[in-house]
Amino acid sequence: QVRGLCGTYNWDQQDEFTTPAGDVELGIIAFTNKFRVPGTCPAPGPVPLDSCDAFAGHRELVEAACAILLGATFQ
Repeated sequence: QVRGLCGTYNWDQQDEFTTPAGDVELGIIAFTNKFRVPGTCPAPGPVPLDSCDAFAGHRELVEAACAILLGATFQ
């Protein structure tokens, strides 16, 4: 019953980009835009931003969040 930015964990890669509305996007930009809150961050362009360059002041927060996603809980 998991879905969203982390995928569905059902071993079916065809539904990994399922949006909150339940549709499946084909590209990463369209998919991430479905989760973006308007006015809180810029819409991504054709090439995703490097989070470390775009939000340099948040590097420690980003690294801590990535450590959780790369940790034992999600393996």
